[in-house]
Amino acid sequence: TTQPTMAPSATEIDAAEADVTTTKDRQHGPSHPPLSTPPAKSSTLEIISSSSDEIHKRIAKGVLRAKLSKRRHLVLPRAISPEYLDALMPPIVAGGLFEPQNVTYNGGVANVKNWKISCYLEVMEGGIPCTNPHEGLRNHCWELLETCSALFASWYRQQQACNGANTSKYKADENGDPAVSRLMTFITRYTPAPDENALLKHVDGAGKVDGSVVVALPIDRWTAGGNETNSFEGHGGGLTFWDGRVRRNADSGMREPEEILYDTRSGDLAFIDRAVWHQANPITRGTRWALVIFYKVER
Repeated sequence: TTQPTMAPSATEIDAAEADVTTTKDRQHGPSHPPLSTPPAKSSTLEIISSSSDEIHKRIAKGVLRAKLSKRRHLVLPRAISPEYLDALMPPIVAGGLFEPQNVTYNGGVANVKNWKISCYLEVMEGGIPCTNPHEGLRNHCWELLETCSALFASWYRQQQACNGANTSKYKADENGDPAVSRLMTFITRYTPAPDENALLKHVDGAGKVDGSVVVALPIDRWTAGGNETNSFEGHGGGLTFWDGRVRRNADSGMREPEEILYDTRSGDLAFIDRAVWHQANPITRGTRWALVIFYKVER
């Protein structure tokens, strides 16, 4: 049986970072007109865990390394500052901002038809999957959403260049990065309960989005009992991807993409290309939180 590949640790990745061409700072406007004016900057903490130049170097280097393995995804450990996320989370987990909505998907999501563990900040045109996105939660997370959009645009440009794609096919900003818009944004809380403990093997947006981002959020340390029941250690979680070089499965004889497991922690940021199979792994105790964004690249 082919064993999953454990992705390198944050320390190993940091040690492997090499010098690459510095890219200019990216500035992106709102993905669409705000539902209401987003709040002014609410924190003195930096959102990304390193300088703008350094994070773009990490993206460029990571894309090149992924290309060598024919992978169309990239996970950057601690790309988003865990300290910033620690400051962002209390109003979400303990202050009532997280209000999960019960939505029904045609055919289900990873065989779960009624999805009830996500709160939607932004939804697709026509009110898909719900007609009442949470404006307060969206405004609370606005700075993080804009940062993710800028980082996704930088990654997408590098990824398409490595794929040999004609980058003139998309609209670009003054820095040459693609113009991107958020199609759907939601925060998910996983619990050990049935149909709430994982999001098994799937592709985002049924393969109809250009790419997506997943941000691992902190475990709950703010509600009663949080420290006792929550730990990243020994209770499952993380992300698995089926991507990269195709290999022959010793049991089935079928040729299959490599299975890569990431033991994600707060601040880890996953960039996912169109129609890449992946899953949020099952948990057995506590809760796990994630921010997910689906993107459209303007053409």
